[in-house]
Amino acid sequence: MTQRPRYQRILLKLSGEVLMGQGAFGIDSITVARVAGEIAAAREAGHQVCVVVGGGNIFRGLAAAAKGFERSSADYMGMLATVMNALAVQNALEQIGVDTRVMSAIPMPQVCEAYIRRRAIRHMEKGRIVIFAAGTGNPFFTTDTGAALRAAEMNCDALFKGTSVDGVYDADPKKVPDATRYETVTFSRVLSDDLKVMDASAVALCRDNDIPIVVFNIRETGNLASVLAGEGTATVVLNEGNA
Repeated sequence: MTQRPRYQRILLKLSGEVLMGQGAFGIDSITVARVAGEIAAAREAGHQVCVVVGGGNIFRGLAAAAKGFERSSADYMGMLATVMNALAVQNALEQIGVDTRVMSAIPMPQVCEAYIRRRAIRHMEKGRIVIFAAGTGNPFFTTDTGAALRAAEMNCDALFKGTSVDGVYDADPKKVPDATRYETVTFSRVLSDDLKVMDASAVALCRDNDIPIVVFNIRETGNLASVLAGEGTATVVLNEGNA
């Protein structure tokens, strides 16, 4: 296997479901503490890290809209769920001595900082973990798209997508046992074959800004540090000229 490059500044995208642990809903404190330890280890290894957390463990706007909620209201409710998750991750990080800031796309000064790009970059330069909450601040956009947007704004070297599988496959490995895992795959292949890495607008945003997407299993302890070191199992989504 060809060793992957080391990335200095990364955005880590966590699904809300990761924070549930083995539960069916909500936030599992033990799981959040473990994930916080992974993030802290990445910072200790010299990486600048920012984080976007989804809200699907608490409220999923698209699913609510399908049940009759007005879509914009449902999406705003989902954004508030991401703020709750961001505060949970911040609490876990600060309990182990990591300086952290939560920045929300929807201003709520009693709870966290409002998102200001230059301030966020300054926090990262000072070694703080920045957690971006409330997606893009707009309905009809997923937290995947919010993650791609923040990765571009923060001039990140890569977007790390922490999931429950160890990369990108040509079919769902949970349903197709002999599905083939890609070591690298192009943005164009992801879009044309609908490989479900992230939603299409997020993939296109990363493609247009030449930001690799690194898909790995965040549920495996120590895996973030391993993949950041250019080792471990993951799939890197790249532009054609870099694949």
